[in-house]
Amino acid sequence: MILRSARVLGLGTIGMALLATSMPALAQDNDETRIRKLEAEVRALQRKVFPGGDGRYFEPEITGQPAAAPTTAAPSTTAVTDILARLDALESQLQRLTAQYEVGTNAIRLLEERIEKIERSNAQGVSAPSMETSSAPSSSVPTASPAPAAARPDPARVSAVQAIAKPQTGDAGDDEYSYGFRLWDAGFFPEAQQQLTMFVEKYPSHARTSYGRNLLGRAYLDDGKPSEAAPWFLKNYQADKNGARAGDSLLYLAESMIALKDTKRACIALSEFGETYPALASGRLQSDYATARSKVKCS
Repeated sequence: MILRSARVLGLGTIGMALLATSMPALAQDNDETRIRKLEAEVRALQRKVFPGGDGRYFEPEITGQPAAAPTTAAPSTTAVTDILARLDALESQLQRLTAQYEVGTNAIRLLEERIEKIERSNAQGVSAPSMETSSAPSSSVPTASPAPAAARPDPARVSAVQAIAKPQTGDAGDDEYSYGFRLWDAGFFPEAQQQLTMFVEKYPSHARTSYGRNLLGRAYLDDGKPSEAAPWFLKNYQADKNGARAGDSLLYLAESMIALKDTKRACIALSEFGETYPALASGRLQSDYATARSKVKCS
């Protein structure tokens, strides 16, 4: 009983380490007003950056029966809840990240417009705009020069992303999740992050939501961003411990802690996984569980 209490208290401290890093916003189940505010901000950002997709079909991650929608349950009283209670710092981080992203997006847009203007001028045999009619000395006349190649979007990548098919099955939520899965499966992790963020915020009660939150965490983890991945794994586990991918998220939370070289918290998550999901630990996730345990020495 004492060991169990120590594990629970230790798992609660994982969230404290996550608050110092740049990460997606976490939600607290019993703070509806603050959650709605965070969701609105994320959706607004997503509408600006997500380009949508075409209507071609591809297979989703799971082909069996979809998981049932999360059921309403009383708020958890474990130490994990403390992690979700610290939203104030996360809201500030979200605001800073949103501002930075918008600045970067606007800069890229303006740069692309300038490049297009120059290319059109060159194609028509016209030099870049100058101030020939100005009385200023010729040495002060500004000249236009192409942007560095590194600043331009990779045409091959753009083409490859556009080639990813998006289904139209009649279930809009399932289609959005499946599109995010295909982006992740093709290795387009930033694009998958945008798509899956949109999905989980727009369809919080969909049968695929547990899959979506877990896959969003994996999109960050596979992109080498464990500090951004960990909150999504924790959120998915805390939101519905009986969810289709709640167990997976707890195990990947341990993987995130290992990547962050936080052995203590990795061991706490692994212990919690083994105790809460024994069937997964000895079944579908047995190999992943063994691999994670082999990476750390837990007392």
